[in-house]
Amino acid sequence: MADTQALWRFLNNPRVKPVDLSGPLLAMAREGLARDCKDYALAVHDWSRLNFRTHDSKQDRVRMTHQLDVGYELQSTVLVSDRDGSPICAPVQNLRTAQGLLSSRSDGLLPMKPHLDELSDRLAWLEQQALGRPLVHVVDREADSIGHLRQWSEPGHLWLIRVKAGGRVKRQNKAFKLSVVAAQLPFEQARAVQHQGGMAMQWNASTAVVLTRPAKPAALNAQGKRVAGVKGVPLHARLVLSQVRDDAGNVLAQWYLLSNVPETVSAATLALWYYWRWRIESYFKLLKQAGQQVEHWEQESGQAIFKRLLIASQACALAWRLMRAQGESAQCTRAFLTRLAARQMKRARPATASALLAGMYILFAINEALEHYSPEEIAQFARQARGMGGAIAN
Repeated sequence: MADTQALWRFLNNPRVKPVDLSGPLLAMAREGLARDCKDYALAVHDWSRLNFRTHDSKQDRVRMTHQLDVGYELQSTVLVSDRDGSPICAPVQNLRTAQGLLSSRSDGLLPMKPHLDELSDRLAWLEQQALGRPLVHVVDREADSIGHLRQWSEPGHLWLIRVKAGGRVKRQNKAFKLSVVAAQLPFEQARAVQHQGGMAMQWNASTAVVLTRPAKPAALNAQGKRVAGVKGVPLHARLVLSQVRDDAGNVLAQWYLLSNVPETVSAATLALWYYWRWRIESYFKLLKQAGQQVEHWEQESGQAIFKRLLIASQACALAWRLMRAQGESAQCTRAFLTRLAARQMKRARPATASALLAGMYILFAINEALEHYSPEEIAQFARQARGMGGAIAN
């Protein structure tokens, strides 16, 4: 009860700022990128809804699509190693509420903006943090916007974007749909990958293209129609078509990717980097289901939810760090935490981030108990509990 009251006071203390809570995450980012990245760091961006439709006490919830889709929107960036795809931490995040945008990069509310306009601000802020490695910004198809790609390219930011097959580009001075260009390219087998719980093979093809189409304006004219597109400079990029195929050659998944990363990075590597985009979905799962159960939190405001979420992000980063750690000591720590969590693991995968989170929760509870009781008293409690269990069984 005292811990619950202390947490309530902490989360509702106006002197506790989101920027302060994000400080340890930035420190972990710099340390993790220096140790675990080779040439680049992948900054994976995405959005996720937090549903609190039954939590009427939260007065600043947002209705996002329909009357049952009520809560907050989480806007996150997860840094991922270019070496092996391991997640490092989530150094910057936002939470959309009815009052405005809470952000780990600001102590006050930020104005609401469309997703890609807000992402431009988040991206620029990340680039200013001197994290120690060039960032490659990885985004799903929502970032298929030529206007924003030009905006990000102008200061030299690197990006890897999934795009729609119907988009048009120039190749060898002729305009084609991306699907037509892809049909002309030879594929090369790259590597074995996991797909929906099984193994499959990744195949890739690539070519240089130029994007010349005008950007769609954000606003409509007085008649409710879009005005003429906004012209911009030609944008040179690489088109990478990546396919995941089964043993019979059937295409299980396909991605059209555009990137301005230098050609010293192979197309096969770019395809693998996008394959690692799924790490941010795993992060959302840790928060929602496998670890933190964020959608069951009882805090009564988006401000308190956001502060607690930043603390939970530190726990996720610690679990990821334990997953990456090498050596016998690290293996023993993972095995101990997994045993505390009472998780049944696959032989090929003896530890997971969710198991480590659950184990750490129990370990910290044990550590606190040891501050109040001696090991002899705890052993006596255990013997007494076992004795009561035997009496019940009899």
